[in-house]
Amino acid sequence: MSLGRLMQGKPHADTPGVTIGSARAYELCAEVCFGGRRRRAFTELAALSGARPGDRVLDVGCGTGYLTRRMAARTGPEGEVTGVDPSPTVLAHARRKGGGGRDAAPCVYREGIAEALDLPDASFDTVVTSLMLHHLPEDLRPKALREMRRVLRPGGRLLVVEFRPPRSGVGRHLVLAGLGHAMAHHRVDLLERLVEDQGFDVRASGDVHPWLRYVQAGRPEAGE
Repeated sequence: MSLGRLMQGKPHADTPGVTIGSARAYELCAEVCFGGRRRRAFTELAALSGARPGDRVLDVGCGTGYLTRRMAARTGPEGEVTGVDPSPTVLAHARRKGGGGRDAAPCVYREGIAEALDLPDASFDTVVTSLMLHHLPEDLRPKALREMRRVLRPGGRLLVVEFRPPRSGVGRHLVLAGLGHAMAHHRVDLLERLVEDQGFDVRASGDVHPWLRYVQAGRPEAGE
């Protein structure tokens, strides 16, 4: 069964027709897709975010809170981590999962959409988003990134993570069967330019095994 078939329930606010119902089924499918490497991959992403102990962190499109909890563990008990997602179903699951463990920051989850964040300007030290942008219509992706820039303090850090389609023909066939045409042909090569065009300084990019592409960026300091 494909991930799309598992995601049945409340329509996603940003993408009509994409629905999320069984958060547990989604989590199970994600574990399978990562071949048991999901925790290691997302712990690496948390490190790549550059977040520091005590940081205020925002996870945009947090879903079930998997990366949110990794960020909470990284920032420690003095930090603050907020997850935003449009689906009450997955947010309820994230809240049931709790925080990032002992000696981790508390996780707060809020309902909201990426292109209109109901959060104050310059209120976060680090903003992360993983596997979210491709769900948005193309015309909303720049707006969502501009919102992330607005809520990020000058000098703050951004990490954008997206799905990288397999390079082999066999891998692409498996992704096409499991996730659908859009994911199999996702133009992850355009990610750096998209981030840069919204006023961020792109600092680095790369891959995280097995299926992820990341871009590290920052909001310029005031006056730059």
